[in-house]
Amino acid sequence: MKLAFSTLGVPGLPIADVVRLAAENGYHGVELRAHPEEPVHPGIGLHQRADVVEEFKVAGVEILTVAGYARVAAPGDDEPVLDEIHSLLALARDLGASYVRVFPGGGDQPADEADAVAARRLAAAAPHATDMGVRILLETHDSHRRGVDAARVLGLVDHRGAGALWDVMHTWLGSEDPVATWPILAPHLGYLQVKDIASPDDTTPLALGTGCLPLAETVEQLSRAGWDGWLCWEYEKRWYERAADLPPLLEAGRDHLARLLAQSA
Repeated sequence: MKLAFSTLGVPGLPIADVVRLAAENGYHGVELRAHPEEPVHPGIGLHQRADVVEEFKVAGVEILTVAGYARVAAPGDDEPVLDEIHSLLALARDLGASYVRVFPGGGDQPADEADAVAARRLAAAAPHATDMGVRILLETHDSHRRGVDAARVLGLVDHRGAGALWDVMHTWLGSEDPVATWPILAPHLGYLQVKDIASPDDTTPLALGTGCLPLAETVEQLSRAGWDGWLCWEYEKRWYERAADLPPLLEAGRDHLARLLAQSA
């Protein structure tokens, strides 16, 4: 499996420094948070996009994902959501990223209504994603935090251009065990986001292996099935300012993931 980390752990850091951290600490790729407060987002021009591509290319690091904030199950008109997705897809295409991350965002709607809205929008966007060589991944998050929730939507879409991003924290908080999540998401899985926290009541990010999330069990499920995709460490420093800084933790985090992979081989 290949290892990546998310720039959510180093908010606002210049791309040159992100690339350096990845290369120096042995990560194969980076998940780029595509928000206007970050160096890379849909509003940057073609020359800036080309510069980003070149920096990653020179370092031999991949741009794994454009992590957007489109909420595909949110109430309201489809057009603004689809426009947002299309702008993220164009950015991912220009950067050579494999994926675009989207959220559910269904709020308090009945599950069947939120599922239908999300499926309709993803079905509309998925062919465009495929044409651009990109895949849209619905993250297990908020209104659809379990694998079974995301799979309901993706089953309705039934298009390779739409898949799942498994956030191990959210499925665990949804009381879904990795042994249950894996077979549900396996037909749709793009990659896995790993992280660690102290408890269900304290989701402040911790160094990998120092919290309570079932990382070993999750990696074992993937390894047993022969899955050979990406593990991406999403350290949510942006939302927890008192959390330790990510850069000093990156090497140990890579080593921890490597140990889990070796133990499950």
